[in-house]
Amino acid sequence: MAEIRVNPTRMEMKRINARLSTARRGHKLLKDKQDELMKLFLEVVRQNKALREDIEKRIMTVHNSFTLASAVSSPKMLEEALMVPKSECTLDVQYKNMMSVNVPVYKFDITDSAGGGYNYGFAFTPGELDEAVGELTALLPDMIKLAETEKTAQMLAEEIEKTRRRVNALEYIMIPQYEKTIKTIKMKLDEVERGNTTRLMKVKDLMLEAQIKQKRKNDQLDD
Repeated sequence: MAEIRVNPTRMEMKRINARLSTARRGHKLLKDKQDELMKLFLEVVRQNKALREDIEKRIMTVHNSFTLASAVSSPKMLEEALMVPKSECTLDVQYKNMMSVNVPVYKFDITDSAGGGYNYGFAFTPGELDEAVGELTALLPDMIKLAETEKTAQMLAEEIEKTRRRVNALEYIMIPQYEKTIKTIKMKLDEVERGNTTRLMKVKDLMLEAQIKQKRKNDQLDD
């Protein structure tokens, strides 16, 4: 891991220490956020799985009803019965915040001008077609809910991946870099301090030696 190139001074070490402290706090916050996002993601995935399985079963029932209706009715009659829809659906997309992720909330409204959700008369259509159309109408809210949960799961997964990359960058790159840089600065400062201590001791020895020589010289003069 490459260290950061800085001047080995106490001021720089103090500045790097402050960065390291900030990085550690950020790492903890991001790690907590990642854990909470995972909990939310797993909960949404469980809801999505249960909803999808239920919808798939109900769609199979609708498919069977349409198959029976096709068997007892002509294709032209079915086409005419389902050609012109008499219901309108408006979809409104809003957003809610989940751990700093704005996930969609779908709200819809159905305007039924046909009455009961059927856009054809019952005189010449089989009962299986009525069952299929009724089940499809009942499926619409759950299908919209399924789309909402799948989009939420996708957005949470993307945010989890972004957070994971940030956590890894802090844990395996930035924090080790700061720690190594601080260690290097400390070693260089200790080396400089040892050098200064050695020089001071050497100067002290020289001064003592000079004092001893001067004293001897004075003693000789007195004699």
